[in-house]
Amino acid sequence: MMLASRSPQSIDIAAIAAIIAPIAEAHGGELAHVEMVRGPSGMTLRVDIEKRGATVEKWSTEKAAIDLEVCAEIAREASPALDVADIIPFKYHFEVGTPGVERELRSRADYERFVGNRVRIKLYANAADTEKAIDGVLSTVNENGVLVVIGSREKSINFGDIRVGRLVFEFGPTPRPGKGPAKTPKKSN
Repeated sequence: MMLASRSPQSIDIAAIAAIIAPIAEAHGGELAHVEMVRGPSGMTLRVDIEKRGATVEKWSTEKAAIDLEVCAEIAREASPALDVADIIPFKYHFEVGTPGVERELRSRADYERFVGNRVRIKLYANAADTEKAIDGVLSTVNENGVLVVIGSREKSINFGDIRVGRLVFEFGPTPRPGKGPAKTPKKSN
């Protein structure tokens, strides 16, 4: 699980995670990510949940997904627990969801989990590489970075150069023009 705080306030994200984790586990889930972010309508506590075992078993996003009803149940139980703990000293919005099919890759373990999947990686402006966005298949992960296959070439990327990496959801094959579903002839009596 990755924890983050992008807010100027000093919020104990680990303490928040410690409150929410057992609630998620009671509903068959596990924390994937917890963060406090500033948005146009104020501060938001975002919690991403997956099915229990998803990280260790390196499940696909489809297999790891939990339904929105479970997210709602976790939110209903976690909200009063957070209020009682009183560790967030300001008003905030609370969102419980899933990382989604185009989830952000936040750690080396995330990259390792999704080897073989299509990714889009954006690099920092000061990265030595001239390409600032790479779109390809995640091939390998080592202690320093990742290898992405882009068509017929490979691209090595250091973790320190990655601003953000995401999975890319791929729809099924595009049907050829004029080729709709097969029609079965009607029987005549």
